[in-house]
Amino acid sequence: MSKLILVPTPIGNLKDITYRAVETLENADLILAEDTRHASKLLNHYNIRSALQSHHMFNEHKSVESICSRILSGTTIALITDAGTPGISDPGFLLVRSCLEKGIPVETLPGPTALIPAIVNSGLPCDRFCFEGFLPAKKGRNKRLTGLEEETRTMVFYESPYRLVKTLDEMAQHFRSDREACVSREISKIYEENLRGTLSYLSDHYKTKPPKGEIVIVVAGKKD
Repeated sequence: MSKLILVPTPIGNLKDITYRAVETLENADLILAEDTRHASKLLNHYNIRSALQSHHMFNEHKSVESICSRILSGTTIALITDAGTPGISDPGFLLVRSCLEKGIPVETLPGPTALIPAIVNSGLPCDRFCFEGFLPAKKGRNKRLTGLEEETRTMVFYESPYRLVKTLDEMAQHFRSDREACVSREISKIYEENLRGTLSYLSDHYKTKPPKGEIVIVVAGKKD
């Protein structure tokens, strides 16, 4: 039976992919990829020759209906993003919702995502946490942080290296400068780094050593 399958892909090391994920991509009639050039590197590495088509945040609203029609006509489609699990701060949610509304089976494979290694590696409580993804770049940013000031669970954020220091400084204002946190950078890659300390310490560090790469910020919740 045709369906949509969400396939997590490595966030760094190309070996961080399951046998099942490779098999699924090999057997898919079509692979939707956030960036086909980026996806080709992974697919070529595993000698996967399935048809490839672009599917990203700038075209998903226009293409979702045609994709659903193809699945309903018998095409099994796999969705991948540049890294990690589709739908987690990446394209995927709109297509999944549309498929479910039309009665199309949706399957999501377990696999890589940056937030789990980051929170476990932080040393902060991970039995209960909230994932906030990317903060708004401008409008709504202060409101979001204000709304988290009383949060007692560990908080996990994604951030751009270009906004990291600004974000750490804003968090210090909202959560106190001595709140414990961890910045995980380039998870699963050669230059992986996990730096732990207070928000003020982390900010000072990255002001003198500008960061590069993909970043996850883990912040301790407010103590009861």
